[in-house]
Amino acid sequence: MRIPDWTPALKPQPQDLVDAVLQRRGGTLINLDKALLWSEPLARGWNVYLGAVRTGLPTSRKLRELGICTVALLTGAQYEYHHHAPDFLAAGGTPAQLAALNRFAKENPRSSPVDPSLSAIESIVIQYAAQMTLDVKVSDEVFNALRRHFDTTEIVELTSAIATYNMVARFLVALGVSPEA
Repeated sequence: MRIPDWTPALKPQPQDLVDAVLQRRGGTLINLDKALLWSEPLARGWNVYLGAVRTGLPTSRKLRELGICTVALLTGAQYEYHHHAPDFLAAGGTPAQLAALNRFAKENPRSSPVDPSLSAIESIVIQYAAQMTLDVKVSDEVFNALRRHFDTTEIVELTSAIATYNMVARFLVALGVSPEA
């Protein structure tokens, strides 16, 4: 990491904040937390907001994680991919789908992903996340395809997950946060 790992000795933080992060993480701080805890307001807001995006949205966890993995691969955020690929698999994704996503990201991320392991909906989510990440603007064609499969709430929630993890990726890559050993 390009900055020192946060410790209470280097920058004391309120115990309620540290406890809230530890609770959300299951008792252990991860490297991302050790960067965020340098700023109390940032760590507080991040913990609540990312907790909601990560686990509080009813829209398909599998599709949210697929969008997040797309962002991670396209931005070079290895840390993000390291944490979210297993979550995609736990939510019902397959290794073949991750392999297809990796090929798409390396070969032609501005195309439409075509692979027998990906459903039409999964391909649209990947293309939507790719356009959001690489171009910011999403084509009407892709957005209209998304609309055929999702209601407005689902579109908003999927969009927020992809946009949020674009922010996360940029934070991770800029600070050089690496996966835990």
